[in-house]
Amino acid sequence: MYGPGGFYRRPEGPAGHFRTSVHASPLFARAVARLLCRVDEALGRPAVLDFVDMGAGRGELVTGVLDALPADVAARARGYAVELADRPPGLDARITWLAEPPAAVTGLLFANEWLDNVPVDVAEVDSAGVPRLVLVAQDGTERLGEPVTGAEADWLARWWPLPAEEGLRAEIGLPRDLAWASVVDRVVRGLAVAVDYAHTTATRPPFGTLTGFREGRETAPVPDGSCDITAHVALDACAAAPGATRPAHGTARTLPNTARTPHGAAQEPPTTARALPPAGLLAQRAALHALGITGARPPLALASTDPSAYVRALANAGEAAELTASGGLGDFGWLVQPVGIRDPLT
Repeated sequence: MYGPGGFYRRPEGPAGHFRTSVHASPLFARAVARLLCRVDEALGRPAVLDFVDMGAGRGELVTGVLDALPADVAARARGYAVELADRPPGLDARITWLAEPPAAVTGLLFANEWLDNVPVDVAEVDSAGVPRLVLVAQDGTERLGEPVTGAEADWLARWWPLPAEEGLRAEIGLPRDLAWASVVDRVVRGLAVAVDYAHTTATRPPFGTLTGFREGRETAPVPDGSCDITAHVALDACAAAPGATRPAHGTARTLPNTARTPHGAAQEPPTTARALPPAGLLAQRAALHALGITGARPPLALASTDPSAYVRALANAGEAAELTASGGLGDFGWLVQPVGIRDPLT
């Protein structure tokens, strides 16, 4: 997907193929800007406040966040877009375009629909009840390979145990755990947030979630660069990764190329640990409600006193409702990891 002419390097960018919260409404960027302001307060208003947009697409989120900040915060804010695609022309000069996140972050690192594109292996139970790796040809043809062993088998046993029933599938989220632990390691003080399609141990889908998207439609996940390839994220496993194998800042080791993330950030945490507060897991609707995005309709009386304001408020309410809707964007999971501060969403 990131090779020459690959899906994510095309001029139209992700917005040409699917609709994320960022593309659905500017209210999302404003909510993230409010979150950044809360992080700023918790940090004691540092001289430089970082905002890192992981998997930045064409820089839509970081642009919206910087534009939505109050003047006093904007004057201290530094925006970073982390993306392997080329910097788009005309992007705000305040934004630094990087292929991997900064080594040290004081502020907010925000990964919206990033972890779902970190590559994972798929396991399928064979006729003997043994989970085996699914091997995929470039045309999408699949066959079963070797049994799952080692750290991958340990991950399955803990986070996605497969009954001995032929055809059941799981996506082995270990590379995502390592990717998340690596980016959290770069936050010296502040907050790391991952937002994604997600499931937990209580809601694992029996046949996995691997799929493709092209031009707004779901399609077969053929690994030839023609479509997005994605799978939902075991956010509970990601949440536990930094606490279980938490590295001291600046000591991460790079994983082999076969396990690297699309944005070059998958690094294996070494054994030296630092204490972290517990991570929070919540639905997007709860997170956005905490940030003032509710979807409530404006009072009808406003239509009489200020019709233009009423129309604007009604439009905002509709956009907020989409961002928080059950069965849609509101069901996205938010993984919230404070580093050296309290959780600003509680």
